[in-house]
Amino acid sequence: ESFEPSDLTKIDSKYAAEDDFLSSRIALNAFVEMYKAAETEGYNLIINSAYRSYQDQEDIANLYLNTYGQSYVDKFVAKPGFSEHQTGLAFDIGSRKKKVFAESDEYNWMKENAWKYGFIERFTKRYENITGFRMEPWHYRYVGIKTATYIYKNNLTLEEM
Repeated sequence: ESFEPSDLTKIDSKYAAEDDFLSSRIALNAFVEMYKAAETEGYNLIINSAYRSYQDQEDIANLYLNTYGQSYVDKFVAKPGFSEHQTGLAFDIGSRKKKVFAESDEYNWMKENAWKYGFIERFTKRYENITGFRMEPWHYRYVGIKTATYIYKNNLTLEEM
């Protein structure tokens, strides 16, 4: 419950949808490099969600519970203490050009390039039975370039490492 990364850093509003987002410094530095590379090719990424505390995740789970019910929460919302966002290493990434990220050119760019910067698309349709989470094309996790490269080139998920 009390875990908080020791290197939490404020994300500059240039890269984020909100001014108060935080992340692990190593993940943020990698994202900034990736952002700049994408930008030079005409793609516009944005961080829509970053670090979440245990309490933040609990609030989200309760909001969805009250709105959609327990069945929805069980299928689609990480339990407090189990969200990768609490590590400071996960981002929900979007496109500044298109509302639905999975339908954007930015998503296609991320699928081909994120690994070069140490990120993996964490929850894909192919691996729902392994990860236990439904497909989230916007959810990327920083794992480092070496691990991301191995996962990408071997078509694996993190659980298979």
